[in-house]
Amino acid sequence: MIAAVAENMAIGNGNKLIYWLPDDLKRFKQLTTGHTIIMGSNTFRSLPKGALPNRRNIVLSRKGADCPGAEVFPSFEEAIGSCSAEEQIYIIGGEKLYTYAMPYATTLYLTEVKDTPKEADAFFPSLAAGEWEATEREERLKDEKHSHDFAFVTYKRV
Repeated sequence: MIAAVAENMAIGNGNKLIYWLPDDLKRFKQLTTGHTIIMGSNTFRSLPKGALPNRRNIVLSRKGADCPGAEVFPSFEEAIGSCSAEEQIYIIGGEKLYTYAMPYATTLYLTEVKDTPKEADAFFPSLAAGEWEATEREERLKDEKHSHDFAFVTYKRV
């Protein structure tokens, strides 16, 4: 799974990301390019240019949403079943998919933003104590391109 999360685990508001952090977007692209990304249909619709290039885009939609450039599956199980054992899969949102897929996740790539937004309507699931271990952490300070301090943190399931 990959996400940018606030201190209260907020990830979005009004089907938009809360934070615009260029280094986070670069990290997202670097990690996911060449791999498979799975998202809900609202997340797909929030992408400014549709399907993300150089990735296998999979969208979950029980209603069979029209998602040009993406494969659409009615369930998480069917989507995962279409993937080979060699594929590296990233869950990229939204809230319902993160919550549903959390028990299957082995690695979390989080950008932890040192802020609590005033408004949020989508949240990443809380990390169960003792279930995850931070294996990498890279702190970043706010600057002219980044409105908040943040850290890239990789968690592995214990």
